[in-house]
Amino acid sequence: MTELILASTSAVRRTLLTQAGLTYQAVSPGVDEEVVKTRLLAEGQGPKAIAMALGEAKAVAVSRKTPGLVIGADQTLDLDGALYDKVASIAAARERLRLLRGRTHELHAGLAIAEDGEVIWRQQVTSRLTMRAFSDVFLERYLASDGEAALSSVGCYQLEGVGVQLFEAIEGDYFAILGLPLMGLLAFLRERGVAPA
Repeated sequence: MTELILASTSAVRRTLLTQAGLTYQAVSPGVDEEVVKTRLLAEGQGPKAIAMALGEAKAVAVSRKTPGLVIGADQTLDLDGALYDKVASIAAARERLRLLRGRTHELHAGLAIAEDGEVIWRQQVTSRLTMRAFSDVFLERYLASDGEAALSSVGCYQLEGVGVQLFEAIEGDYFAILGLPLMGLLAFLRERGVAPA
């Protein structure tokens, strides 16, 4: 059977694949994301294109060294066309959530599969999320309960936890919002005989 490799150290992506019943190996992609982002931004690319390019870069980087089907994924947060990265502190998370409060942002998920150093399949999924106009009291309670976990996501929330209470409307693929669009991925893996048909 063809080996399946996840080019990611993301705990959420690993959990999603495991819960879907897939057997795989997870490895660090070793891609300098900041270099890729800086180059693409200089070329005038937006958050959507950057998510796809990062997913492809991760898949290809690992695929050049490892045989099998390599999954690469990335996600970007797009607010009014501007790209936002993960924050490094609770204070920065507080500012990010205040910025997103009462507004709609997009999460772009870029997913690619590479084999023998070439991308053989790709999918892009965009979800729209609208935060409610929550109070400062709620914000502080949320940050106190979620703590450092808020820093693991570019939007400073996890829908699978208390972070869902930040929102009034969500349009899109739940799994893509978590970081890995599973439906298209599983369909492709079934076609290749890597997932049960």
